[in-house]
Amino acid sequence: MKLSKQVKSISYLKSHASDVVLQVREQREPLFITQNGEAKIVVQDIESYEETQDTLALLKILALGRRQIDNNKVTPANAAVKHIRQRRKQNN
Repeated sequence: MKLSKQVKSISYLKSHASDVVLQVREQREPLFITQNGEAKIVVQDIESYEETQDTLALLKILALGRRQIDNNKVTPANAAVKHIRQRRKQNN
């Protein structure tokens, strides 16, 4: 991705909104919108946004797991399986 082609002013966005929507959807590249020469917002297609959110959710889960490992709050797999089997026997 060439960032120089992905940066537009807010006035460009105002006057070319439908073109911007088509460009962002087709290229699946974010568009950075500036105001008074400073980057202010990012325009992104919905599929890319959803993928980003899914990735962030997975990273949060991984970070939580890592924290649990670091804090010794884990159960060995064989002990967990044994516990589950015992509970299933009790419920049957």
